Amino acid sequence: MLVTRFPLLAAGSLALLLQACASAPPISETPTVSKPIPELTLNLPDQATGTCPCTPETGVDHTFLDKGFRALVAGDHKEAVNYFRRYQRLETSPASNWEAEIAVAYDKMLPDSPYYNWRAARESYLRLMRIHPKGVKLHDQVILMREALAILSNLHTQINDLQKESATLSESLEKREEALRRLRELTLGQRGAAP
Repeated sequence: MLVTRFPLLAAGSLALLLQACASAPPISETPTVSKPIPELTLNLPDQATGTCPCTPETGVDHTFLDKGFRALVAGDHKEAVNYFRRYQRLETSPASNWEAEIAVAYDKMLPDSPYYNWRAARESYLRLMRIHPKGVKLHDQVILMREALAILSNLHTQINDLQKESATLSESLEKREEALRRLRELTLGQRGAAP
């Protein structure tokens, strides 16, 4: 019984499918009228001059410098210095070299850094200030680092001077206490000897 129903169902389905195909509207072969395509104008740099008004800085990629800043904020001093050095190697302009050196000097000024050496950072800062690039727009973060280096450098110098002064005062105080002790001994020794 199932065997006779299956061929009947298949024949009925095939008949319905053929009827559906026969009642579909015919495909028109007449071409449709196309609208004109508007001309596309691109704002490309002038090929003759090679300048592009759309970008303020051409040729400088601050990617590694920015990654270094992010690593420094995250507390990863080694990775930050690596990024600053990569930026210095890839960007060959004097301004980018100066920016990378300021960033490394700043990291050396931070007590949490494994590269901490405030004296070396101060020497680098003073050297870099003598060769400061003129007429070049520097990265905003580097300008902040430069200003912070000036302040930290002065603070460390003052702290060092105060520590030296404190050591001198401590030594002088020890000498005075020793002199007072001897004076007491002499005074007490003379009183004990007197009748």
